[in-house]
Parts: sequence; C-alpha cells; structure tokens
Amino acid sequence: MDILIRLLLRFILVPLGAAVALTAAALLVVIAHRNALQTLLNADPRAQQDYFIALVFGGPLLALLLSIWAFYMFVPALIGVLLSETFAIRSWIFHAANGGLSAWLGWALTQDIRDEYPFLAEPIVLVAAGLAAGLVYWIVAGWTAGFWKPARLRSRSVPF
Repeated sequence: MDILIRLLLRFILVPLGAAVALTAAALLVVIAHRNALQTLLNADPRAQQDYFIALVFGGPLLALLLSIWAFYMFVPALIGVLLSETFAIRSWIFHAANGGLSAWLGWALTQDIRDEYPFLAEPIVLVAAGLAAGLVYWIVAGWTAGFWKPARLRSRSVPF
C-alpha cells in the first residue's frame, strides 16, 4: 500500500515540479532581457502606449512561439526526469545539469528561431534558466525521485 501511495504522489509531484520549473526559467529569461525590452520600448514613444495591446494580442502568438521552443528543451529534460524517477536519482547536481543541458540542446536545435531574435544569439541566459529550472524541479519533486525508497533511506524516518 505504501508503494501505491508513493506512486500516486509521484504522478502529482512530477508535473507540479515541471510546471514550477518552467515558470522559474521563463521568469529568469524575462528578467535577464529586461534591459533589451526597456530599450525597445524607449526607442519609440508610441511603443509604451501600444505595449498593452501588444501583450493582449501578441501574447498568445508569443506563447505559441515559446511552446515550440520549449518543446525542444522539454523533451531532453523529460528524458532526464524519467531516468531520475526510474533509478531514484535524487542529486541536485543531476537535476541542475539536466536543466542546463536541456536548455543548451533546445538552443542548439532552434537555429531558425534564433536568427530572428538577436537577443537569443548566445545561450548563456538560456543555460542559466535551465540550471535554475533544474534546481527548482529538484526542490519541488527531485529530492524524492523514484516511488521506491533506496535501502539507505528505508531505515530512516523520511516522510517520503
């Protein structure tokens, strides 16, 4: 019964951890490119007036573009999460490296999208966002990876 409860808990924690990690990565990218956005808005006086309209109408288009890009980053990250869940890898280094490597692979696979947006020319910000996403995932779900307890944790009174 304990194993069934842990398995069901994994089905809740893993998607929650992925959602929070993606949110953290997106926030880091937006904060890192805040100066580029401010420069763009200050270049045209009407741009600040049109900013709200651009967010309302351009937001769904931007979300679609980011979802295509996130797909290239999310698939390698999902492979890493499946490995950590299968083998109960609970190391924060593994999850941070998984996020960083996934972000770099996503950046490397999307050459055509990068050419249109010059602020995405270098992968430093995206890799940092991937590292942050990996750490956030570890905080939410990675430190209890795997629905079975390794032998070294069975003797301790760990809630998960």
